[in-house]
Amino acid sequence: MAADDDTKGLRKGRFAPYGLLSPGVIWLLLFFLVPVAILFKASLSTKPSRFATPTFDWAWGNYSSAFSQYGSVFVRSFVYAGTATVLAILIGYPLAYWIATRGGRWKNLLIGLVVVPFFTSYLIRTIAWSSILADENPLVTTLQQVFGSDFRILATPWAVIGGLTYNFMSFMILPIYVSLEKIDFRLTEAAADLGSTTWGAFRKVVLPLSLPGVFAGSLLVFIPAAGDYLNARYLGSPKTSMIGTVVQNKFLVQFDYPQAAALSIVLMVIITAMVLVYSKFLGTEGLAV
Repeated sequence: MAADDDTKGLRKGRFAPYGLLSPGVIWLLLFFLVPVAILFKASLSTKPSRFATPTFDWAWGNYSSAFSQYGSVFVRSFVYAGTATVLAILIGYPLAYWIATRGGRWKNLLIGLVVVPFFTSYLIRTIAWSSILADENPLVTTLQQVFGSDFRILATPWAVIGGLTYNFMSFMILPIYVSLEKIDFRLTEAAADLGSTTWGAFRKVVLPLSLPGVFAGSLLVFIPAAGDYLNARYLGSPKTSMIGTVVQNKFLVQFDYPQAAALSIVLMVIITAMVLVYSKFLGTEGLAV
C-alpha cells in the first residue's frame, strides 16, 4: 500500500513541472504564436484594391518586394539601431559602473533617477526632444553661429539616433548595473596583489563578469530600436524613415495588410538571426541578471 502511494507521488511529482510551465506555454501560444501565424498568413495574401478584403493565395511576391523596395530602409533601421546600442553602452556602462561602485547609500536614489523618464509617456518624451532640437531653440541657434546658418540637428540621422539612444538608455543601464552589483570587487584587489594594473583588473575581471548585463541591455535596446517609428517620425525626415515607419504607414494609412505583414515577418526573422549570431560571439552564460 505504501509502495503504491510512493508510486503515485512520484508520478505527480513527474508532471508537476509541466503544470507549472503550462500557464506560460498557453500564454505564448495564444498571444505570440497564434498572432504570428495570422500575420504569416496575411503576408501570403493579395489585396487587389485599398479597401478590398485580402485573399490568401500563397503570394510569396510580397517577400521579394519587401527586399527589393525596402532593402535600403532595412539597412538604415539596423544602422540606426546598432549605432544607438553602441552609444547606449558607451554612455550607460560608465554610469552603471559608477553607481555600483561609488553610489554608496545613494544607490537606490540614483537608480530611481535612471527610471524617472518612464514616468512620462514615450510619445511626449520624443515630442519634447523635437522641441529641444528645433532650429529656433537657443542651443541650436548658438551652434548655428559657430558652424553656419545651414547647421541643424532636427530632421537629421543623428537626431533620430540621439532620440533612440535617449529613449532606450535605461534599458541598458539597469541590466549592466545588476550584473556589476553581483561582482565581488575584492577580486580586483586580488588582481592588484598579483601585479595587475587598475585597467588590467577591470579588463580581465570586471568586464567579463559584467558581459551578461551588456548582452541583455544590448538586446533590450537594439530590438525595440530597430522597429521604432516615433523617433524617425518626430525627429527625422522622409530621408531618415525606418522600417517601423513603413510598416505603420502600410497598416494604418494604405491598408496594405499583406505587404505590411511581410515586412513585419522579415524584420522579425532578421532580428532573430542577428540576436543568435550576437549571442554566439558574446555568450549568454549567466544571462539571468
